[in-house]
Amino acid sequence: MSDALTMLRRNVRHTQRNPTTLVMTIALPVFLLLVFVGVLGGALNAGFGPAEGEYIDYLVPGILLMTVGYGASQTAMAVNRDVTTGIIARFRTMAISRASVLTGHVVGSTIRTLVSAALVIAVSVLMGFRPASDPARWLGTLGLLALLTVALTWIAVAVGLMARTAEGVGPFIFVVQLLPFLSSAFVPPESMSVAVRWFATHEPFTPIIDALRGLLLGTTVEHGGIVAIAWCVGLALAGYVWARALFRRDPAA
Repeated sequence: MSDALTMLRRNVRHTQRNPTTLVMTIALPVFLLLVFVGVLGGALNAGFGPAEGEYIDYLVPGILLMTVGYGASQTAMAVNRDVTTGIIARFRTMAISRASVLTGHVVGSTIRTLVSAALVIAVSVLMGFRPASDPARWLGTLGLLALLTVALTWIAVAVGLMARTAEGVGPFIFVVQLLPFLSSAFVPPESMSVAVRWFATHEPFTPIIDALRGLLLGTTVEHGGIVAIAWCVGLALAGYVWARALFRRDPAA
């Protein structure tokens, strides 16, 4: 625990010295909010169904998921930077818990991403977002966002360890940024073509977004919440096992 806290302090200091990471995690989702609400909102309202001004209520859960995705992308690049600059190799030779190196990245990224999500919600409220959550649903929203952040961050850590160069992280960033557009983040899957609708219905981000939407808007979550949690737990376990295996491998292999 002491080693993990030391690594967490290291990551917090990196964020303080390089605030661009936090700014980018906030700026890109807010930019998407401005585009889809301010520029495309009128057309989407007309074709999508909600009354004027309500599309942002539908949109915000998807933007929150993209905030988590952008945060995970920054973590993948930070871990890869540690690998390529040799600090990870140095940590392997030190008398510290190996798990603490990865845990510091995950906990630091989770804190940073949740702060970013809170700021995105604040901006959304200023733009007209009107959540209808009670305290219990807000806690549920926070818990699901934290679980999703941990899941994507562990996968990001594994990708950062695996990539030989910074360019090797690109496919992960591309997938994390593309999948929300092929989900229920911006429009209901029912409005998509048959093939895209099938993919959007069965990909992991759609049940997570729908669960967040139900929690924030006070609507029924039903079994979708269980599916969302199952996806998050499964991704987190897969990422954790993958990252630990990569961290333990022989660097010369």
